[in-house]
Amino acid sequence: MAHISGIADSVSLVAHFASLYEHSPLHVVLYDPQDMVRYANPAHCTDFGMARDAVMSWTDMMRHSYQNQVGAAINTHDLEAWLVSAKARRGKLPFRTFETDLRNGRWMYITETMDDQGWMLSVGFDITALRANDRSLRQARDGALRAAQVDTLTGVSSRAHVLEQLDLRLNQLRSTQQPCGLVLLDLDYFKKINDTYGHTAGDEVLQRFSRLVVGTLGRNDGFGRIGGEEFLLLFPMVTAAEMEAKVQGILELVRESSPLPEVPRFHHTCSAGLVMLDPALSAIENMRNADRALYAAKGAGRDRLMWA
Repeated sequence: MAHISGIADSVSLVAHFASLYEHSPLHVVLYDPQDMVRYANPAHCTDFGMARDAVMSWTDMMRHSYQNQVGAAINTHDLEAWLVSAKARRGKLPFRTFETDLRNGRWMYITETMDDQGWMLSVGFDITALRANDRSLRQARDGALRAAQVDTLTGVSSRAHVLEQLDLRLNQLRSTQQPCGLVLLDLDYFKKINDTYGHTAGDEVLQRFSRLVVGTLGRNDGFGRIGGEEFLLLFPMVTAAEMEAKVQGILELVRESSPLPEVPRFHHTCSAGLVMLDPALSAIENMRNADRALYAAKGAGRDRLMWA
């Protein structure tokens, strides 16, 4: 890349980029670390029925698309489950690509690029003219990738996908010293829930628990089911105190929830083991430390968090 000399050159270059984006047929959207839309070019706003000065998050934009039948073609009878699944893959890796269709019949190829501060640049290319038989092959590929990344029951990240995110955060910690917290969450007395109310009710508890937790997370946070009733959380760029406050909030929400509508008196709790990632340790060793803290929380009476 050519060297940019001086502030004036930098400002001029940014102005040129902005002008080109304004007139480009590509969909160009910039999201901040809280997943709020900070810039969307006219091409994107037109297809998504957005006002240029609209203040909305990515989630708001998807709800707007679904409710007004514009923008993204979201083909589901359960928007909340769709959002949980989409968020399990969104913003978890430095770069990803996927294809999607719009309500106006166009087919788009989307790239998402993340920086170390959590900003995301999304660029969409119209690929409607590409051969349909090639498209079906690409859809099959994307579907297989999505299935590998998402836990079938809950819609959150699969074990493999969240462990991939853990490796990424460890590498970032080693190279840029960006802190990241790791949490193991385990539903208390889950076997008793299955034994008392049946496995279908147990599945519903896991699903509602997952949605509740996802509702508290930012786009860059990682959340996956690693087995049974155990889940792994990743909180990048937080202090220990900030992470503890977040987890305390989750425990309180779980405690107050009623995940079985047909049994309104039913309540449940969960326990948590916390650790700030240690770059000198492997992913498995960091997880073992969090697991020891989780075991201590269980031993101390459950419905609480403990640090390693």
